Amino acid sequence: MPVEQHSEEKGSNRIDYGILFSVLMLALFSIVAVYVATSHDSSATSSPIRAVIMQVVWYTIGAVAVVVIMQFDVEQLWKIAPYAYGAGIFLLMAVLVLYDKQQFINTGAKSWFSFHSFTFQPSEVMKPAFIIMLGRVVTQHNVKYPVHSVKTDFVLLGRMLLWTVPVAVLLKLQNDFGTMLVFLAIFAGMVLVSGVSWKIIVPAFLAVVLVGGGAIYMVTQDWGQQILGHFGFKTYQFQRVLNWLNPSQDTSNSGMQLWQSMKAIGSGQMTGRGFNQIKVYVPVRESDMIFSVIGENFGFLGSCALVLLYFLLIYQMIKVTFDTKNEFYAYVSTGVIMMILFHVFENIGMSIGLLPLTGIPLPFISQGGSALLGNMIGIGLVMSMRYHYKSYMFTNREDQDFQNSQI
Repeated sequence: MPVEQHSEEKGSNRIDYGILFSVLMLALFSIVAVYVATSHDSSATSSPIRAVIMQVVWYTIGAVAVVVIMQFDVEQLWKIAPYAYGAGIFLLMAVLVLYDKQQFINTGAKSWFSFHSFTFQPSEVMKPAFIIMLGRVVTQHNVKYPVHSVKTDFVLLGRMLLWTVPVAVLLKLQNDFGTMLVFLAIFAGMVLVSGVSWKIIVPAFLAVVLVGGGAIYMVTQDWGQQILGHFGFKTYQFQRVLNWLNPSQDTSNSGMQLWQSMKAIGSGQMTGRGFNQIKVYVPVRESDMIFSVIGENFGFLGSCALVLLYFLLIYQMIKVTFDTKNEFYAYVSTGVIMMILFHVFENIGMSIGLLPLTGIPLPFISQGGSALLGNMIGIGLVMSMRYHYKSYMFTNREDQDFQNSQI
């Protein structure tokens, strides 16, 4: 791949300690929250100490993944993108056959592998693979069409959809709507920075708002639920939307999780009850609803501190992107940022009743190795930018061989 290489920093300056600090502080939040959650969960399958140890183990595995991925420079990431995407698609297909039967009974989703007590969700590691693949597609298109037009923008959208639709279909077959929303958020974020004309983006956005608003209205009507049911939507998904619209209508059955989460967070008030002081029962507190632990134990101030850590992490990633001045890196970084931001926005939003429940974990905080590993891989991709600190620029006179060798 023809490139023009500029200066490269040496020594410790190649490691972004701002990102490391943010992740380390989030890890401390996670350990505390997981310990508290499992200490007060009568249905927990392991002791609080074991849960914390497993979380530390997964953080260690994630740290190793970060170190390994940091060794890949922009050319190597470019070359492995199709292989990573292909491996991810293979895993998403394999889990449809080899899914964990117990998880399917509990959640209705065929999205987990199970090996004795070890479980793994392949869609989580598919996210970074999808990001680098879309980054490659957008970069390659913009090299071929340096001047955007509505026609070429539709070509770009078509190419991006070709790589997105297989993932969406497989996630639909797994019955994992929440994870599908994450991939769509990544897709939307990368479209926004790809250079696509606002003449396309604005109507598309309005169409999404219209369809989304119409779908919500249809959920509130019996005839609407019947129509949506023909498109594969399930009864429990309708109930989640209804509980979101009216959290107090069913506080003992389907709406219990949301109602109890809101009670727990509200009971924390300004400073919280204090460490390991839990009075409100919240189902699945250690994973999807872990923000309720932060809110109840540490209150509004502790919750704000957590949100500020996320903002610090995002700021550091944006700063690295601007420093490296590389188009492919910019799209990869955008994908990672959208992945983390959507998780944070959706998880906290559903915990406080602003958004419907979707089963999306809180990044770096929720218990669970698959999601943590996927997020750490994303961190590794961003940190590799600083580590190599190369600014590559495509030029028109150098692009011909590159264009001829790519899709």
